[in-house]
Amino acid sequence: MQIQSVSNLDSVESKTDTLAVEEPLEIRIGYIQNNRPIHKAISITMRTPGKDFELATGFLFTEGILKSNSQIKSIKHCGKFPNNQNTVRIDLQENISVDLKKLERNFYTTSSCGVCGKSSLEALATGAKPIEKTGFPLVSYEIINELSLKLRDAQNVFDETGGLHAAGLFDVDGNLLFLQEDVGRHNALDKLIGEQFLQEKLPLSDKILFLSGRASFELVQKAVMAQIPIIAAVSAPSSLAVEAAKEFGITLLGFVRDGRFNVYAGNERIIYETATA
Repeated sequence: MQIQSVSNLDSVESKTDTLAVEEPLEIRIGYIQNNRPIHKAISITMRTPGKDFELATGFLFTEGILKSNSQIKSIKHCGKFPNNQNTVRIDLQENISVDLKKLERNFYTTSSCGVCGKSSLEALATGAKPIEKTGFPLVSYEIINELSLKLRDAQNVFDETGGLHAAGLFDVDGNLLFLQEDVGRHNALDKLIGEQFLQEKLPLSDKILFLSGRASFELVQKAVMAQIPIIAAVSAPSSLAVEAAKEFGITLLGFVRDGRFNVYAGNERIIYETATA
């Protein structure tokens, strides 16, 4: 789009700017109840179009509704209007029951509302298990310091718009395996986890998750569901994110940039070698 670029009163120029696309996505679920087909809308999120199936799948998995790829009968775009790409419906196999009360409970305890941290952690504990520390992956501080630049270099859409969050999946040698971008940080992670879910690559118990922004409780919650043992973020974690990381055995790093980082939980997975711990 055309904009006016202003650097000072003596420099005003017309130029073309590329913006990140933001559109609503309605996630619906289809299942059989009492021999009747039920189609129910369960969430609307503002997202960057693309990887919608992965986003919807990742959301349902991290909320504890989906357990395995075999539970899915079909995934499709649907809606009242022709070529409607802003509604995704996931239909489950006929023998799969849906616990919508569990979904409502998880919604109630997100960090976007005023519920206490204890309730949030209790809700997470009902659908997730702590990450095993025996045989846990180790990663060197040199590798950690490389992750931020590697993620940034791979953010092609961010280069064009400057307005997207990213979630990157690395191995412990610092190789970037998968990357997803979105206007919503939780959507980027749902797309990433949903992609791994559909490819039957979960759990991600030997991987590193790198976040381009801050680490909130919701993002730690999603990582716990996918059994990701190490989370690194460019910005700060929230207090509840740190509490959840300690409770579920996750290594949580913040301010990972410019050759430094803070360890908020799980220091035992970091190899310092010549650095000072």
